Amino acid sequence: MTPGRVVLGHWPTPFEKVQRLSAAIGREIWFKREDLAGAALGGNKIRQIEWLLGEALAEGADAVLTTAGAQSNFCRALAGSAAKLGLACTLVLRGPAPPSQGNLLLDAVFGAEIRFVESADPWDPSLAAALDEAARSLRARGRRPYVIHLPGVSAPLAAQAWAVAAEELDADWRAAGIDPGAIVVAAGSGLTAAGLALGLARLGRRCQVRAVSVQQPADRLGPWIADVVRRAAERAGWAAPPTLKLAVDDAWIGAGYAIPSEASLAALLRVGRNEGVVLDPAYTGKAMAGLIGALHKGVLPEGPVVFLHSGGLPGLFAAADAVAAAAAREVSPA
Repeated sequence: MTPGRVVLGHWPTPFEKVQRLSAAIGREIWFKREDLAGAALGGNKIRQIEWLLGEALAEGADAVLTTAGAQSNFCRALAGSAAKLGLACTLVLRGPAPPSQGNLLLDAVFGAEIRFVESADPWDPSLAAALDEAARSLRARGRRPYVIHLPGVSAPLAAQAWAVAAEELDADWRAAGIDPGAIVVAAGSGLTAAGLALGLARLGRRCQVRAVSVQQPADRLGPWIADVVRRAAERAGWAAPPTLKLAVDDAWIGAGYAIPSEASLAALLRVGRNEGVVLDPAYTGKAMAGLIGALHKGVLPEGPVVFLHSGGLPGLFAAADAVAAAAAREVSPA
């Protein structure tokens, strides 16, 4: 354990050139394998959780709680990490209770207490009230809860974690002898993108962060990310960068959050059949579709392109019928 952080993942995560996919797409592509981060089936959320749970432990918490969608990768990673540290975990999940599969099944395996609320909007003020109510309930049972609200009070610390992680990427790129023009990442709450934009700017990297939204329109997500960058820099005591090399692409949301699209299924199959690497249709599949689409449109800066594989494997199984149907009919690559 280091001050302010508890180590849960396997660092550094692998950084690899994907040879066959690069040849198929016609651009040099590298993967940052956050799906192999280790704890609770890995993913980009582990870096954030290390800092958030570090703060929780420093404050003497014995329980953590958060809110997100029913198939949230963050909730699954938090529940598993809490179990590892002996912390109770309560999840306030949005929407009606779906079948217990994918991430939701793992939430139960890891022993999380699960509650459902009606709201579908992660920025709905009622969610903060639901978290407060859950925290009061925990206190009434003698617990000392630590509340994590990514679209709220927890955003700066979660983004700061990825700003620090940009140093690992910088080392990866130096070791590989490359100067990437862009890094592409799926964006739900946008905190990984915010942290990357801040961290790479501090390192003087030219690399553009391309956030492929899986839920929010760009005119909502873009200003939110910029505000989180400002608050994360302030929290860390850093100077906020005067400009951000950031692009938000909301063209790949499809029918909505956590719903597979033809483009995400095609991207998932293309990566699986070229590299044996597994994406999911709701997050990384849409991000890869956005990467391929941006290359087709010629809007990415020159140089190698890095794809931040943010994990999400359990979501594949939650959408098994759609994935199986796509595989059976040989969906054309995006």
